Amino acid sequence: MRNYELEVPISKENEALEKKDEKCITCGYCKEVCKNDVTVARMFEVSPDREPICINCGQCAMVCPTEAIHERWDYLRVKEILENKNEKKIIFSIAPAVRVALGEEFGEKGSNVEGKIATAFKKMGADYAFDITFGADLTIMEEAQELVSRIEKNGVLPQFTSCCPAWVKYCEIFYPELLPNLSTAKSPISMQSTLIKTFFAKKIGVEPENIVNIVVAPCTAKKSEIKRKELSKTKQDTDFLLTTRELAKLLKEKEIDLSKLEETSFDSPLGTGSGAGVIFGSTGGVCEAALRTAYYMITGKNLEKEALNFHVVRGMDAIKEAEVEIAGKKIRVAVCNGMKNAKELIDHLKKKEVEYDFIEVMNCIGGCIAGGGQPKMTLLETEDTKKIRMKQIYKEDERMTLRLCHENKEIISIYEEFLGKPNSEIAEELLHTKYFDKSDMLGGMNHDK
Repeated sequence: MRNYELEVPISKENEALEKKDEKCITCGYCKEVCKNDVTVARMFEVSPDREPICINCGQCAMVCPTEAIHERWDYLRVKEILENKNEKKIIFSIAPAVRVALGEEFGEKGSNVEGKIATAFKKMGADYAFDITFGADLTIMEEAQELVSRIEKNGVLPQFTSCCPAWVKYCEIFYPELLPNLSTAKSPISMQSTLIKTFFAKKIGVEPENIVNIVVAPCTAKKSEIKRKELSKTKQDTDFLLTTRELAKLLKEKEIDLSKLEETSFDSPLGTGSGAGVIFGSTGGVCEAALRTAYYMITGKNLEKEALNFHVVRGMDAIKEAEVEIAGKKIRVAVCNGMKNAKELIDHLKKKEVEYDFIEVMNCIGGCIAGGGQPKMTLLETEDTKKIRMKQIYKEDERMTLRLCHENKEIISIYEEFLGKPNSEIAEELLHTKYFDKSDMLGGMNHDK
């Protein structure tokens, strides 16, 4: 009999996480984070005869001191593919937050190692190395246009972000009444993977089934997201999802020392991203990026350099709010940093105590920089490490000359060549999705706790 008071049960069918009961020391850390920070364990009753509910965020794995809970490892399968390479094209891509955390596994804490990652991919045998920052830019083009359309056409508001799969699943299970508020835009990884298996496959004259598409992300929930059929235009657009930790394992097992590699650039046409795409990796980054491009879409003008920095939505505060005036219209935004704070904001929203046009939600406290698949930290290191990663994210944005999604030449090119315009018919078909009421998982139990 499991001790449900001190443990988070992990289903054998869980697509993102697995648990080795023999390693569990019933310390209670996993239950504490799931109940108090993620709030899932407080929203339903666990019983031996029911499948446990999980949003796959991996925060339980982050705090587990014995590795009893960890991500489902896919890196060994990827390693085998690399070692037995056939005629298939192998593509690696990294999500924005990976670049400021992977270095920690190789003695380079506080460094942005994106150039070395691009080199490492090729050294392992990748045919192409891409940057999901391109996908982040594309997401903003679609999501910002969706927001502008909802505002101008009196659509459903507030619009919630949809790039965090843990949050999307949380909404589907516990707040299905809010599904019309979720942006229909796919996540950056899903958008980019769809383009790899459609647009890019055609461009290089390769059938989608002859591409092995591997994405490295800071997030365990993405392992579940890539298997959602509604997100793929082929059998599965993302073939493998490795966490940052898994990439570190893969490199070490292949005896590649990241710290000793030279820097190279990502490949085109899906390898260039703006500073706005880079800041997706930090809490507040999606909101800030969306505001930069929404301003342009409404006014036809870019914000001045200093005005590009929406400092009010940055940082680790639980709930951040801002009011931005665009062409005489006040846009009210909020950023929820962690699911417990999202739940608090949603409760206020349902009681009509607050009113917003746009709300960013990230499950992990700090955003993707603190994802469940990032290098582990001790409890004493956690706050400082998150701040260091976040600082590097914004430092990269400040350093870049390209800081607006809509000025990314690769983004402009793909719309001209393939997609037409944001929210076009083909963009809706390839880059947008739908969500489903999954509250039946609760068995009719009240979730408002």
